[in-house]
Amino acid sequence: RQQMKSLWHYSFLSLLILLFCKCKQPAETLDAPGEERKKIEIVTNYGSMIVELYNETPLHRDNMINLANNKAYDSLLFHRVINEFMIQGGDPDSRKAQPNDTLGNGDAPYLIDAEFHDDLFHKKGVLAAARDDHPEKASSAMQFYIVQGKKFNDSLLKLVEKRIDKNRARDYFRNENRKTTLIDSIQYARDHEHMKTYNRLMDNLLRLAYQEEKFKPYVIPDDQRKVYKSIGGTPHLDQNYTVFGELVKGMNVLDSIARVPTNTLDRPLTAVRIQTIKLLN
Repeated sequence: RQQMKSLWHYSFLSLLILLFCKCKQPAETLDAPGEERKKIEIVTNYGSMIVELYNETPLHRDNMINLANNKAYDSLLFHRVINEFMIQGGDPDSRKAQPNDTLGNGDAPYLIDAEFHDDLFHKKGVLAAARDDHPEKASSAMQFYIVQGKKFNDSLLKLVEKRIDKNRARDYFRNENRKTTLIDSIQYARDHEHMKTYNRLMDNLLRLAYQEEKFKPYVIPDDQRKVYKSIGGTPHLDQNYTVFGELVKGMNVLDSIARVPTNTLDRPLTAVRIQTIKLLN
C-alpha cells in the first residue's frame, strides 16, 4: 500500500538523520520560487535520473538535500514498483533486507508538513512524498515515489474527479467535526482492509458532501487535463500527497524500473537499488 505505518524503534542512522534535518522550518536563506531549482541525481543499478526540486516546497526540498548529503539513501531499494503507477523507495529497512522481507514501514523519526500547491500535480516523472493516513497529510521523512502513471481520456478524468471528491469529502466533514461516526467507520474499514465496506461508506459520504452548500466539486484544471491526456500521470493523488520535484533526465530509467517483475506485494523480484542520491549544484 502507499500508506506506511510509523515505527517506534529507531536505528542509529535515523538518529543521525534527526540531528542533521530541521524539517519543520525552512532554511533561513530559501530561494524564492522564481530562483533556479536545485537538482539531485538518483543513481540506481538501472541507470541515473536527474530531478529538479521545487522551490515552492522548501521543507521537502531541504529535507531531501539534507538526507542526500548525509548519504541516508545509499544502498536502499525501490521496494514498491507498480507499472503504470509509480516506483517507491526510501525505506531505511530495505538496505539489508532479505528477499522475503516485507518492506514499507521503515522511516526516520519525524514528519514533514504537507506543502500543497494547485499548480504542482502528479504528471508523469514527478517526485512526491509517501505518507501514512495522518489527518494533516504530513509526509514521510524518507520514503518517496516517482510517478510513471498512464494517459487518461475525458471519461477517465471524470471518474478521477469523483475519486478526488471522496477524499475531499472526508477532509471536509473531519474539519467540520461532523459525521464523526461515519468518519470513524470509514477509517476502521480502511485499517482492516474491508474495501467493499470502505467504498460503500465513502460513496455515502460523498452524497452527503454534495448536499452541502460549502462543498464545491473538484474540477481538474484545463492545462493539467491536457498533460494527463498527452504524457499521463496519476491524477487521483493530486492535493493528497505533496509533489516536490520532477524528472528532467532519465524518463527511460523510470520506465525500465516500472516494468520489472514483482511479487504479490509489488516488491521487485530482482533488487532495484539506489546506489546514491547526490546534490548536483
